[in-house]
Amino acid sequence: MNIKQVIKKAFKLIFAKRPIYTTANIATLAPNELLKGRKALITGGTSGIGYAIAEAFLKSGASVCITGRNEERLLQAEGNLQKQYFSIEGKICHLVLDNRDVSSFDVKLKEAIDLMEGLDILVNNAGVQGDALPTATEKAYDAVLNTNLKGVFFLSQAVGRYMKDNKIKGNILNIASSSSLRPATSAYTISKWGIRGLTLGLAKSLAPLGIVVNGVAPGPTATPMIMHGDRSNITFDHIPAGRYAMPQEIANMAVFLTSDMGRMIIGDIVYMTGGAGVLTFDDLKYSF
Repeated sequence: MNIKQVIKKAFKLIFAKRPIYTTANIATLAPNELLKGRKALITGGTSGIGYAIAEAFLKSGASVCITGRNEERLLQAEGNLQKQYFSIEGKICHLVLDNRDVSSFDVKLKEAIDLMEGLDILVNNAGVQGDALPTATEKAYDAVLNTNLKGVFFLSQAVGRYMKDNKIKGNILNIASSSSLRPATSAYTISKWGIRGLTLGLAKSLAPLGIVVNGVAPGPTATPMIMHGDRSNITFDHIPAGRYAMPQEIANMAVFLTSDMGRMIIGDIVYMTGGAGVLTFDDLKYSF
């Protein structure tokens, strides 16, 4: 081995172990009136994508009710949003809601409508993850399917009825996933395949009533659900984009799809995956 080969090999060894640090310049919406006067119920709104959508909706003039199972976390999220957007025309409130408790939906929906004095946008965002085939249990499987799919089905049913009965030309937006394009080996992936089909079914059923249904499918996103530590480094080199998506990017699309600019987009799912699930499955391991 000559000196040039030695130097080349040394550089490879050095830089192969060099940590990669990725950041992104994320464009966010300035205060606007795209959703002025609208009333939005956002499930799972205490953190991550749901919280970012709540922020973007408030900045766009909507009143927002966020849901979750933990009132303490809801109060904290509501307080943070209130402090940040106290001068915004829309208002923020919260509702304790468990997506698995279908029997409570009619009462809880009435509470949300009373709090906001109406409702014309539902964002089905609440979701949980679970283990894949090798370690999955029946209890965990049921928890995922009940939260991610059964709850979405019946909450959409209740909101769809309300909009129909009151002749409201509103929106239902489902937070899908790149997982809806993957071979399914977990309850989570199965649930997102279900959301993909449900989005199409709801859209076809409700479009004649002027109710627009669509979905946004994030890929790996820098949220507490999948990034438990420092979320400042968003490197993810197993997907073409080379990084995680940011919740604000998903929120920008949510505003567009529920605004009047998106009314001719019906039954579609916008895949914001950085290529995950669309171009590659390399970000997920398959085993048994």
